[in-house]
Amino acid sequence: MCGIAAFFAKTPAAEARLGEWFCPMLACLSGRGPDSAGFAIYRNPAPAGEIKVTLQSPDPQAWAGLAAALARDLGKVSGERATATHCVLTLAAPESAVRAWLAANRPDLTIMSIGTTIEIFKETGAPASVMDRFELHSATGSHIIGHTRMATESAVTTAGSHPFSSGLDLCLVHNGSLSNHNRLRRNLRREGVEFRTDNDSEVAAGYLTWRLRLGDSLEAALTGALRDLDGFFTFAIGTRAGFAVLRDPIACKPAVLAETDEYVAMASEYRSLADLPGIDKAALWEPEPAKIYAWNKADYQRRQAA
Repeated sequence: MCGIAAFFAKTPAAEARLGEWFCPMLACLSGRGPDSAGFAIYRNPAPAGEIKVTLQSPDPQAWAGLAAALARDLGKVSGERATATHCVLTLAAPESAVRAWLAANRPDLTIMSIGTTIEIFKETGAPASVMDRFELHSATGSHIIGHTRMATESAVTTAGSHPFSSGLDLCLVHNGSLSNHNRLRRNLRREGVEFRTDNDSEVAAGYLTWRLRLGDSLEAALTGALRDLDGFFTFAIGTRAGFAVLRDPIACKPAVLAETDEYVAMASEYRSLADLPGIDKAALWEPEPAKIYAWNKADYQRRQAA
């Protein structure tokens, strides 16, 4: 089961209503994944030379003094925003230094994501309640990837929920099952990729990160995934530039895409898209097996500037 939803805004007007339009999409997929939910939203780029890190902790006091300690040891902290169990910090420090400092000084905190625009939020509970917790309905941004989970092979935990991120501004959500994820996890660990869970979806995210580190484009990394990932899957992948969709060569997991002049939307089922504005005039199609679909926000920014 599990449900996937994604929304890519082509225009500033659609960016301003990102949360308003996306929340009903994800809530509609609760039947496919009722036990936990998460989303990766791309918004509010960090200033040049700075990064954003999203952290998670069940302790409401976890953020007290954190920004001051990071500023003292690593450099300027220009932003801090705590929402429920998560906190987004913007600071002038390299990714490696931030990860090392947190591991040494605050091992109680979980890194959800690091990048320049990405913010990942995920928790257990009904998808609608998770979105309410993180005030998603009023959010703005360029694109968003979401997931509702039915934990059929592992415990219901925040760590096991999607999205998974293992590289700068990269996230992945997955519907399906990989049969060779244990072998791939061992191989990727030897390449320096770290994992926090036994979830096969985290392995898929780690695989893409590894290929991108080797210099692959996202398209080349996804082409490699078709060869190296054994099983059945629908992936939605978020990057700083945009988002992509890929189904395995058999394509037994459901997916549908809709595109208008204002947006591109993707979901596991059409009913998740049915209430979007302009859906009656949208181009609608089922993604073909083993075909990469990708949208880049820079393309639409150039068209708007022309």
